[in-house]
Amino acid sequence: MENFFLTEYFDWQPKRPTLVHRAINKALRGLRIPYRTGPYSGGTTSIEQRINIYHFVMQVLVYDVPGDLVELGCYTGYTAVLIQKVLQRYAPGRKLHVYDSFEGLPDKSDADGSTPFRKGWLSTTEGRLVSSFQKYGLPLPVIHKGWFENTLPTELPDAIAFAHLDGDFYSSIAVSLQYVYPKLSKGAVCVIDDYCDPAIYPGGWNALPGVKKACDEFFSDKPEKVHYIYSGPYSHGFFHKA
Repeated sequence: MENFFLTEYFDWQPKRPTLVHRAINKALRGLRIPYRTGPYSGGTTSIEQRINIYHFVMQVLVYDVPGDLVELGCYTGYTAVLIQKVLQRYAPGRKLHVYDSFEGLPDKSDADGSTPFRKGWLSTTEGRLVSSFQKYGLPLPVIHKGWFENTLPTELPDAIAFAHLDGDFYSSIAVSLQYVYPKLSKGAVCVIDDYCDPAIYPGGWNALPGVKKACDEFFSDKPEKVHYIYSGPYSHGFFHKA
């Protein structure tokens, strides 16, 4: 399958940082502030993240891991469109389920540290999500509207081959893992957006430390380990279900 759409859809053309961006980033590193300025392609994802997700989705399809695919925190559908594009070509019989409150982020907790992210950030509408799929002639996913704690207990598919968790805050990732993990098939891939481990890569994007904290606590008694992988100016990790 051609995968040039990874850079062509939306505003996904790769962008190079200007001298101003580089100077600001150098100053931030000197102050040990875990943020970086753009410009970034795709708004909420980097080209490296999209390439990673593309290959992870292809992996579960090639190995015929049982189940449907889910994204928790779909926002306007940029990543969901990528997943659906691959499914349309290789596995049209599989369903993509997406979950979002469409009201933005919930309240943050002490576990989220000093992140600048706040309640209500990243709010959107179901209509914007739908228009993202219509723009590229793709079938709509199964849309589950509501807060995770209300939808996940009863609205997840029985078996999951691939999951993308993009809840941003500690509480959202914790509840996502609680309900998604038992549904993952053996060999399934779960990608966790914004997962950053400064011990492995000090220069990583660590603006949402609650994500790693939720993962560390959840996997403390599990056989799996979350692996932090290179993802450009943003961060994410993954694990395979044992």
